[in-house]
Amino acid sequence: MLHISDIRNANFEGIFEIAKMLKDKGFQCYVVGGIVRDLLLYKSINDDAEWDITTDAKPEEIVEIFSKKRIKVIPTGIKHGTVTVIYKGKMYEITTFRIDKDYKDGRHPSEVIFTSSIEEDLSRRDFTINAMAIDIIDEKFIDPFGGMSDLEKNIIRAVGNPEVRFYEDGLRLMRACRFAAKLDFTIEEKTLEAIKKNKENLKRVSIERIRDELIKMLIAKRTSVGIEYMRISGLLDIVLPELSNCYGVSQNIYHKYDVYTHSLITSDAVSKILGDVNDKKRIYRLKLAGLLHDIAKPITKNEVIDNGVDHSTFYNHEVIGASITKRIMRRLRFSNDDIEYVTRLVRHHMFYYTEEWTDSAVRRFMRNVGLDLLDDLFVLREADRIGSGKRQPGSVSISKLKARIQKIIEEENAISLKDLKINGYDIMNELGIKPGPTIGKILNSLLQIVIDDPSQNEKEKLLSLAKEIHNNLTFQPEEEKPHL
Repeated sequence: MLHISDIRNANFEGIFEIAKMLKDKGFQCYVVGGIVRDLLLYKSINDDAEWDITTDAKPEEIVEIFSKKRIKVIPTGIKHGTVTVIYKGKMYEITTFRIDKDYKDGRHPSEVIFTSSIEEDLSRRDFTINAMAIDIIDEKFIDPFGGMSDLEKNIIRAVGNPEVRFYEDGLRLMRACRFAAKLDFTIEEKTLEAIKKNKENLKRVSIERIRDELIKMLIAKRTSVGIEYMRISGLLDIVLPELSNCYGVSQNIYHKYDVYTHSLITSDAVSKILGDVNDKKRIYRLKLAGLLHDIAKPITKNEVIDNGVDHSTFYNHEVIGASITKRIMRRLRFSNDDIEYVTRLVRHHMFYYTEEWTDSAVRRFMRNVGLDLLDDLFVLREADRIGSGKRQPGSVSISKLKARIQKIIEEENAISLKDLKINGYDIMNELGIKPGPTIGKILNSLLQIVIDDPSQNEKEKLLSLAKEIHNNLTFQPEEEKPHL
């Protein structure tokens, strides 16, 4: 059982001072939500954790208490009883005990009724593990729905009637799967059956909220657990039908699993490879690439069975897969930056390095992939290798390629246009031409020359080559017109 000293020892003095201000005015005050769950599970939380507080003080009373102490209060959701207090550089969301009436839009209650009962307030929450409260001043623990027991049993269970909870907010269908992924828990049978029965409610949820929930699931260490719950409940057919179509699609002798299972294992492997990396954007981008890197295999499969051995091929699945990935991410309204990055990872994940590659071939590979993508491409490649189920982690050839790339970087070889010793202004001044697409054509031609022969990357040599390229572009012979 969690002791209040566990929180005190963590030096979260801000939350105690806020709670004391409310309690000194005669109000109840409890810490609630995910932070209670995480404290019970891990006995600690991050310094940047978001504190949710609930109280029987009305919103206007909360504003008055903190405003009188010159503490900033923002009415972030005052209609539903929520304000945000900014204290000692941190944000604390404080919500009045409430009961929610009918949910007509699948997200917002049609009416909010304030109450004086913490138990009534907790009854409106989604899952038992999120419906616990701690009075950190009087050291009281409130758990009316058995959340602590479910934590000990590793269970995700809806509060009260699961069908009512999922009708109130359709995103809770995905949240159940996401918590299963985050905590590596099992969804309780009645709750899971209610997800299956009410899956269509997810269609009432905005694409942006679905996308954000998917991102949270990708950041979880066991993404595969959440995705599999989405598949068996039918939610995956709504959110990622292309991934659902990979289920049961066998591969070949080099793979142990079907495309779907391989994709899930690959995505999970990314977390293992990255370890304690805390860059959430990098994590969800890479894990999404892991889920989608073979997304085109079902439609590119050419089944080849030779003497009972599967030698099926999937030619150009990375090219077609990049196109499908872009379409999926646009549908889910990811940012253009995310779309471009993940699509490039999918497009370039199929490369075959051998020691026969020349230095110019390595430089051209670096140019095509992009220096910004190389580290993550190698992570995806290693995860893909683990996901095959037949190859051991670690590739000697990839290690050698990394070493050659590092040598090229140290030698400051030109890989991109900005690495050239001249720029567009130099070309315009030397050749006396105006800005336009010709400049780009000349620069790209020069880069190809320098990639093949780095010794050409000198200003005078490049200007001389630019003249030749310009002349060839300007004086290309016209095609002979046919006689009439």
